[in-house]
Amino acid sequence: MSPGPTSIRAAFHDQARSCAALGSPLMDRLMSGLADRLVPGDPVSDRILRWPGDPSSRADSVPLRLAGGLHALILTGQEPALAAAYASSRDPTDAALAAIQHHPDFLLDWLTSPPQTNEVRRSAPLIAAAHWLTARFGLPLVLSELGASAGLNLLWDRYALTVRGQTFGPADPTLTLTPDWTGPVPPYARPTILDRRGTDLNPLDPESDRLRLLAYLWADQPDRISRTRAALDLAVHQRPHVDRADAADWLEARLATPTAGALHLVFHTVAWQYFPPATQTAALSAMEKASRLGPIARLSMEADDQTPGAALTLTLWPQGDTIPLGRADFHGRWIDWQPPPP
Repeated sequence: MSPGPTSIRAAFHDQARSCAALGSPLMDRLMSGLADRLVPGDPVSDRILRWPGDPSSRADSVPLRLAGGLHALILTGQEPALAAAYASSRDPTDAALAAIQHHPDFLLDWLTSPPQTNEVRRSAPLIAAAHWLTARFGLPLVLSELGASAGLNLLWDRYALTVRGQTFGPADPTLTLTPDWTGPVPPYARPTILDRRGTDLNPLDPESDRLRLLAYLWADQPDRISRTRAALDLAVHQRPHVDRADAADWLEARLATPTAGALHLVFHTVAWQYFPPATQTAALSAMEKASRLGPIARLSMEADDQTPGAALTLTLWPQGDTIPLGRADFHGRWIDWQPPPP
């Protein structure tokens, strides 16, 4: 059963609040305006207002699907009027509604796919956690990412993290992450990566899907766009391997052959919530089972019932100990790092 226009409008208003909290006044204005003024009568509006599933950010993320399509029109030079409205401080809703009328086929295509941002700043807690794990275990790492998209965060060891004047990472990083940091500085124990691989139901290619990955970013956050462009350039060169597969099935197969003398680090950042319950259960079972063959660590950066931001949680097998590491902004703007000593 369709949720109806009221639920659609609520999804746009909810997305507006989230965008405001994540530092995008442009998207706040756009989402609020579309929530109130989107009306039936054209193919795109009709498709949105009659959405058959859950349009919210907890499921289909319909507002961000549309926002990605509108931004893609700007990035491809098809909508100069919309670009001008985005660049100003005025309400962009009129220009967005006009674009919806002018480009129905283009936007209907964008509505078919859920957004994939592959936010590079989420690598900051990955870098910190990898140093913590290396200090604790003294073992090289094998990496497996669930919900990897284009694999940009599989390359976290090519980025640097700067905390209070200390830099963690290579001497010539592709980019340097500088989140607002509270809590202790991570231990300096540089990780060694033996192998890396990821999975996604719809993996994106860093070259052919470049437009899609950039369009899902928000136009009034040019720093995010420049970071993503740099990471995409690196990924085109490095080609991180991301398989098209169900997360649980893929993980069970990958963990079946352990690497002797290594710690297998499984991680996911704002992806777990989109896995069906059966997939979550099977993935956890695969990690517990595989830990009989060698040590497994699971790093989770996911929403929970607390605010602000996402919980950073580490689970270590074979004991199955769960260790809170702190919290992080969903876009990696800040990190509250509160782990126990390694």
